[in-house]
Amino acid sequence: MTKAKKSAKRFSADQEKIIQARHHDPFNYLGLHRGNDKASLRIYAPHTREVSLAQSRESLQRIGDSDFFEWNGANEDIVDHAKLLREDDSGQQIEFYDTYSFAAQLSDFDLHLFGEGRHWHIYRYLGAHVKTVDGISGVLFATWAPTAQRVSVIGDFNRWDGRTHQMRSRGGSGVWELFIPGLQAGDMYKFEIRTQNSEHIAKKIDPYALQFELRPSTACIISAEKSYTWSDHEWLQARQQRDWLRTPMSVYELHLGSWRQGDGESFLNYRDLADQLVEYLQQTGFTHIELLPITEHPLDDSWGYQTTGYFAPTSRFGDADDFRYFVDTLHQAGFGVILDWVPAHFPKDAHALARFDGSGLYEHEDPRKGEHPDWGTLIYNYGRNEVKNFLLSSALFWLEEFHLDGLRVDAVASMLYLDYSREDQDWVPNIHGGNENLEAIEFLRELNTVTHEQFPGTLVIAEESTAWPQVTRPVNLGGLGFSMKWNMGWMHDTLSYMQKAPIFRHYHHNQLTFGLLYLFSENFVLPFSHDEVVHGKGSMIYKMPGDDWQRFANLRLLYTYMFTYPGKKLLFMGSEFAQTREWNHKQSLDWHLLEYAPHACMKTLVGDLNDLYKHNKALYLHDFEPTGFEWIDCNDSEQSVLSYLRKGDGELIIVILNFTPVPREGYRVGVPEAGLYEEVLNSDSEFYDGSNMGNEHDIAAEDLEWMGRPHSLELTLPPLAGLVLRKRQG
Repeated sequence: MTKAKKSAKRFSADQEKIIQARHHDPFNYLGLHRGNDKASLRIYAPHTREVSLAQSRESLQRIGDSDFFEWNGANEDIVDHAKLLREDDSGQQIEFYDTYSFAAQLSDFDLHLFGEGRHWHIYRYLGAHVKTVDGISGVLFATWAPTAQRVSVIGDFNRWDGRTHQMRSRGGSGVWELFIPGLQAGDMYKFEIRTQNSEHIAKKIDPYALQFELRPSTACIISAEKSYTWSDHEWLQARQQRDWLRTPMSVYELHLGSWRQGDGESFLNYRDLADQLVEYLQQTGFTHIELLPITEHPLDDSWGYQTTGYFAPTSRFGDADDFRYFVDTLHQAGFGVILDWVPAHFPKDAHALARFDGSGLYEHEDPRKGEHPDWGTLIYNYGRNEVKNFLLSSALFWLEEFHLDGLRVDAVASMLYLDYSREDQDWVPNIHGGNENLEAIEFLRELNTVTHEQFPGTLVIAEESTAWPQVTRPVNLGGLGFSMKWNMGWMHDTLSYMQKAPIFRHYHHNQLTFGLLYLFSENFVLPFSHDEVVHGKGSMIYKMPGDDWQRFANLRLLYTYMFTYPGKKLLFMGSEFAQTREWNHKQSLDWHLLEYAPHACMKTLVGDLNDLYKHNKALYLHDFEPTGFEWIDCNDSEQSVLSYLRKGDGELIIVILNFTPVPREGYRVGVPEAGLYEEVLNSDSEFYDGSNMGNEHDIAAEDLEWMGRPHSLELTLPPLAGLVLRKRQG
């Protein structure tokens, strides 16, 4: 007779499944069971010598030579949650309550909403949450794993043994839950999952975990209940009424791990970073920061774009309350906080979401729909309600729990197209035979509808690099509903032009003017982001041609162009002081460069441009409407000069940009109104380490028609520089 057959005779079917950690409903056998008069209590306790009722010290009887212990008696001799005493195999005495004597905790209504993809706060129910049940404190665990044969909670508290805390299946919902009394915040855990159709057992993180160990460790940590007291009420109240489309928005994009570091290239805490950032933002004048993803991720080299913890601020910089302090501090100082959020893909790490319950659960089973060939990552199945709910609740989580002012959605183009970066034979058409990802489109529309309804005044910004129509138009008009979209076309054309030697620029003048053909079709952000200063692309300063003087002059000119052109602004950290080397996520920025005049003056210029932008309505009020912009002359390719008007609320700004190192004296531009014009910014000023050529005094408009306008100004244009003139009021 085989060993397996002997085992089958020694134990019942329920016992056998529990011993082998295969039971989908251990509550059927374990726990307290009452009959008409009698009650029985069964415990499964490996690594245990003895179990007894703590009050009476009456022992539970070991069943044979197994790890099952049983008590039988009258109903009145035992309470529903009797305290038990366990002596483990080392002789330690441990008081505990039986896990399997507690009823199911998740309501059918919550599970129903989750199944429909409409439970915006499902993160409060799935995951691990400190909870008191029937006066007994513990932690409620819940996870979604519909094709799993068995799911267990494992951790230090049970020696990471998946036999001990096998979870309760909630039937067709696919959710498993278990309340474990006695656990508390700070305990580490994972889920152990036995797949349905194989012998494979996986140790998985909790997709809804609120805290993780510091990488490279991957265990989840039970998070304490919120204790932080917010002080940003005025900010949040004002935000509800604020129309960011018609207010200044200048974004400082940064990577927290490499903006500034501590001794020995160590990470700073969120609290230290907040205090230092506030001081720096006050110097440089930005209105917002945008964080590269701080959602938990296992690999530093991914910069956060291969997220595993969609509900957890990375532990690299502290805990959740530290991050709340970070946001709160910036809000109180008057700065908005945007998070780079990644619903387009997730990594294949075996401990995370990939094949979570042994099936393509969060991802598509078919690799033609479920894998990104470029990034080696997996694609969410946006058509599955529970997956959609996971992502939607993550978005709302960051806005609600951390008071964020917006999300920048990464890689939207890859979500919209089924054939994104694929060969003809490597993708599956939609039901209409097209290449549009219909499920992703619906998800994005729902994302924007729900976030804007739930948190008015917040932003959702798309990184979308194609000509997909109506990205920033309302959902009810057929759009995707984003607040804004990165203007990748303008960025590529502008950098391509600026990288050319000035002598050749007149052949490529249309690269500066082409963008006006589509400028007002979307609500655009002008981005010079982290993507432009990595992977051999060089830093912003070293994209510029010429000797050192010309490089700095070109970059000052470029920033003047950017800050006066229609659209909100975004600049990656280090670019504001002309960092010379490419960005390296492992190193702090080269702050020592500010000891040198060209770099310090570049930072001064960016601060002055921000101030100019924020304090002149003409430069922001009509960013997304043609009424705020007019060309003065877009055709002077021979001299590589651009000139245009910015208008708003009665204000008038004149911008003239000279893209050659040749000074232009007596250069005449037409203006619409008579009066005095003052030079409010000159990127060639000595304050910015320029040659200080320009127009010192107010310039009176002459009654000389020019460029189709009734008046004109005669100006001196400095080399490789931008001039900003403002008509004096009165």
